[in-house]
Amino acid sequence: MSIIEKKLEELGLTLSAPKPPVGNYLGCKKVGNLLFASARVSDCVGEVGTEVSLEKAKEAAQNTVLAILSIIKADIKDLDLIEGVVKLTGFVRSSASFIEQPKVIDGASDLLIKLFNENGRHARTATGVAQLPFGASVQLDILFQVK
Repeated sequence: MSIIEKKLEELGLTLSAPKPPVGNYLGCKKVGNLLFASARVSDCVGEVGTEVSLEKAKEAAQNTVLAILSIIKADIKDLDLIEGVVKLTGFVRSSASFIEQPKVIDGASDLLIKLFNENGRHARTATGVAQLPFGASVQLDILFQVK
């Protein structure tokens, strides 16, 4: 078991089986020492600020990181090959009056920092959008640095 998986276990979190892409793309692609993880949407559906609470959306962002890590593990086999997180892009399906997208995406950022320590700190975008695929509340894409 990798160090990262042990940290997940200590946090009471687990990786599920990776979901296959829903279109004509790869789950992730390595270019040099960069690993581009394709965007994934949360299982949580609904508009944040009306149908979904801030706390539930923040949890959805965390769970979406877990979904991305499961895809990466299937591809590179060992999460300890991840040296750090470079960039996180987060989209939040938001009501017109909801303005706390950064707090939602903190659910993802906080987990990445817990798992990778200082190497988990990253550049980030947190944007509100009118709609996401499948009605999801959150969509993330992450750029990692790997060994």
